[in-house]
Amino acid sequence: MGGGKRMGNHPTCERETFMTLDSSFSERNRTSTERIRALAARLTDDDLSRPVGEHWTVAVALAHIAFWDRRVLAALDATERRGKLTYPPIDFSVNDLLLPFWAAMPPKEAVRLAIESAERVDERLAGFPPALLDELYADDPRWVVRALHRNPHLDEGEAALA
Repeated sequence: MGGGKRMGNHPTCERETFMTLDSSFSERNRTSTERIRALAARLTDDDLSRPVGEHWTVAVALAHIAFWDRRVLAALDATERRGKLTYPPIDFSVNDLLLPFWAAMPPKEAVRLAIESAERVDERLAGFPPALLDELYADDPRWVVRALHRNPHLDEGEAALA
């Protein structure tokens, strides 16, 4: 049971084509999680309110990363339970639908959720059954290589602070 549009339709995420999964995904994910932590450590309340694009702020970008990492956690749980690729159906309009909620979220909470979600999904992926991991990866590398989704948003946030 797949669902909605694939993760590959996200307009701002890195597009990479992979033939097979290799173990470097864990290090790439860990590095992007460290980027979140490092960015969070230097953010002031004013920084969190800085615009990133037309409608987002740095805090909204972090809340967005947390949401999509949580979706990956749900997909990992469902895939492992069923023993085959399974993920919650979703449409990318969810970003527009959730924007007012992310904007209303206290910025420090967005930071906390981004770090917590990234750490949880990195840990879960590192110990996930290899055959199921390969199936997720074959569907879309960003199910496994979370850095492909996180890094472009972190780049935008860091650029807004420069």
